[in-house]
Amino acid sequence: MLSAADAARRRHWGDADKLRIVEASFSGPRMVTATARKHGISRSLLTTWRRLAREGRLGAEPAPSFAPVALAPEAAARTGPAPSAERVEIVLMNGRRLIVGAGIDPAALARVIAVLERA
Repeated sequence: MLSAADAARRRHWGDADKLRIVEASFSGPRMVTATARKHGISRSLLTTWRRLAREGRLGAEPAPSFAPVALAPEAAARTGPAPSAERVEIVLMNGRRLIVGAGIDPAALARVIAVLERA
C-alpha cells in the first residue's frame, strides 16, 4: 500500500509532456539517464515512453487500421434479408467480440473499436 508521502510524490504526466521528455532523450547519445534524472523520473519509465512513442502509441490517437477478416462458412453461404439487416461479428485484438449491423457507418465503427481496444 502507498503511504501518504509516496502518493504525494506520484505525478501524472500528460501526453504532451511525455512526448517533450521523449524528444529530449533522443537529442544525443547517452541522454536517457540524464533526461530521466533532469525530470525526476526513473530510467525505466522513460524507456517505456520511448518504446510507446516508437510504436506510435504515445500521444495522438492511433488511426484505424485494417485487420485480417475470415468469413465463417455458414455466414458466407447464407442467403438472407437485405445487407442492412445482416450482422457482422468483429473479434478485436484484445479478444472482445463486437456484433454490428452490416450497414454501420465506418467512421462510427472506427470510434467504437478504438474505445473498446483501449478499455
